[in-house]
Amino acid sequence: MHPISVARRVMEKTPHVMLTGEGALMFALSEGFPKENLLTETARLAWEEWKKKAEYKPKINVERHDTIGMVAIDSKNRIAGACTTSGMAFKMHGRVGDSPVIGAGMFVDNEVGGAASTGLGEMVLRTLGSFLVVEEMRRGAHPQKAVEKAVKRIVHKYPEQAKENQVGFIAVDKKGRHGAYGIQTGFNYVLYQRGENKIFEAGSLFQ
Repeated sequence: MHPISVARRVMEKTPHVMLTGEGALMFALSEGFPKENLLTETARLAWEEWKKKAEYKPKINVERHDTIGMVAIDSKNRIAGACTTSGMAFKMHGRVGDSPVIGAGMFVDNEVGGAASTGLGEMVLRTLGSFLVVEEMRRGAHPQKAVEKAVKRIVHKYPEQAKENQVGFIAVDKKGRHGAYGIQTGFNYVLYQRGENKIFEAGSLFQ
């Protein structure tokens, strides 16, 4: 139920960056994480309905997404990040999205800042979007300008996919500045600062 906690154990207790498949399951169980069935009845019925035609057309549009990306800066000016997702609905067996891939779904460099993404993972994977955001900040760009650069890179390289899909980025730098941007409208984020949560609607390339 809490894969992000398993990922942290991999980071802290193994010399590896990523575990997959049966090896990941064995490690999670050995660390005391119980195996659980996370399939809801609503999702199962939606899958049964989809199977009637079984048209495989991956598409992530402007609806709010369930990918959870977080980037934080603490009182000692240390940057941390985390990213978790349920993945694309009705995907091919074995499909890997951007969330677990460092530099794609999330990237943090404690000397610079961090970034995380949501949306169609394939477009983020092909551009290493979160890495690009951090590298732009390394060159001196404000986080807002950095996320805009990453979105524009995706749209430039994949214009047809970008018309019908969403990708959004959030970013924080070492100065505590933040930014967010998406291909489409409908991407928002929450900033927790000085004991208060504020919700922001991110800008977008397509209105």
